[in-house]
Amino acid sequence: MQALLFSEYADEAAVLTVVLQQAGFQVRSIKDLNRAIELWPEQPAELVVISTARDEPSVNLHVEQIRAQTAVTIVVITELLLEDIQVKLYEAGADMVVSKPFSNRLLLAQIRAILRRTAGMPFFSLPTLSQGDVSLDPSSRTVVVGSAAPTHLTHLEFRLLYTLMTHVGQIIPTQNIVEHVWGYTGEGNRELVRGLVQRLRSKVEPEPRNPQYICTEPGVGYYFSRYQEP
Repeated sequence: MQALLFSEYADEAAVLTVVLQQAGFQVRSIKDLNRAIELWPEQPAELVVISTARDEPSVNLHVEQIRAQTAVTIVVITELLLEDIQVKLYEAGADMVVSKPFSNRLLLAQIRAILRRTAGMPFFSLPTLSQGDVSLDPSSRTVVVGSAAPTHLTHLEFRLLYTLMTHVGQIIPTQNIVEHVWGYTGEGNRELVRGLVQRLRSKVEPEPRNPQYICTEPGVGYYFSRYQEP
């Protein structure tokens, strides 16, 4: 498993690297978080740890940007924060917020515990789905539309398509999609879902601007339609 680590201090990064290695991760330490987010599709990880010494609005933005691309576990380590600021970090998509100073032993136990809860069912144990012209293979995380070649999906794209295909014709509200795909409850982030739907349509739909499979119910949510070429 890969862990992506961003820390402002070399000494702290060394300590966190040891903790993450004890949790079973290979650690990739980075200095430019913006660049890591840009390269995420090519260089993903199973865990992201962001450590900062102060309350920076950019931390919320970085968490939102990572969460928009993946359901990976995100841990934020920072100075003791006001409750409102911690709430905003969780609402942005953080799975755990840890205040400094922290106990290495406790942090290791917390990371192990949260990974157990978020592990979920492995994709390879799920059955292949076929609806109309669309076939989704969880073992390879690929989708085939008609006679086209298989197309690889990201984790979030796969979760969205799997959710829609297992509820054919059923309109799934935006907030429910957030729960199924990203794994947390609350008010659905429409822009977050809309962006993921657009990316998925670009891989599934023959004409993404005129979708045949992944359809929108305005003001409510999305549903999968069994469209077949005449």
